[in-house]
Amino acid sequence: MGKIEWAMWANEQALAAGLIYLTGGIVGVAGQFRDWHFAAFGIAAGVFVCALEYPRSKRAKGTSVERTGQHCFTVVVKAFGPLTRNYYVRAVLHAALCVPGGFMLATVLGCVCLAISSLIYLSAAIHGEHWEPILPRKEPTKNVGESMKQPPQNPPPRPPPEVRRKRTDDLEAAAYSNPMSVTSNE
Repeated sequence: MGKIEWAMWANEQALAAGLIYLTGGIVGVAGQFRDWHFAAFGIAAGVFVCALEYPRSKRAKGTSVERTGQHCFTVVVKAFGPLTRNYYVRAVLHAALCVPGGFMLATVLGCVCLAISSLIYLSAAIHGEHWEPILPRKEPTKNVGESMKQPPQNPPPRPPPEVRRKRTDDLEAAAYSNPMSVTSNE
C-alpha cells in the first residue's frame, strides 16, 4: 500500500479551518457579542491562515494540481523560506492561532478545526514531509505539422492493420458479386 501524504490532508483541513474561523469572526463582530475582540482576532487569523494555506504543496509522486490563482500566493509563501516550508513551524503556528478562538462561541468551531489541522501538520512533520512549491512547467513547443498524422478511420477498438477488413469502397474490383443484384434479360 502507498505512503500517506499527511501534508495534503493538513492543507485541506487548515484551509477549511481558516474559512470557518473567518466566518465565525465575522458573525461575532457583526453580532457585537460580548468579548467581540476575540472575533476580530478570528477574522485576522482566518485571513492569514487562508493566505498561508491556499497554495498547495508539490506531492512526492509529482501528480500535483495547483489551485486556480495559486501562483501569486506561492511566491509570497516561498519568500518566507523555512518559516513556511517547515511543517513543525506550521503546526505550532496553527496551534497558537487557534487558542483565542476558544474564548468565544462564534469562533469555537474554527478553533477546533485549526487545532486538528495543527495535529495533522505535526504528523506530517514527524514523517519527514516539507512544503515544496508547485512551479509552472515550461512545456517544449512541438511543431504541430510534423506531429499530426492521419486520423483513424475506424472507431475503437481497432484491430491491427493486417487483420482489418478492407472496405469495398477502397477496393478497385470486388471479388464477390451478388447474384441477386444481377438482372436477367428474359
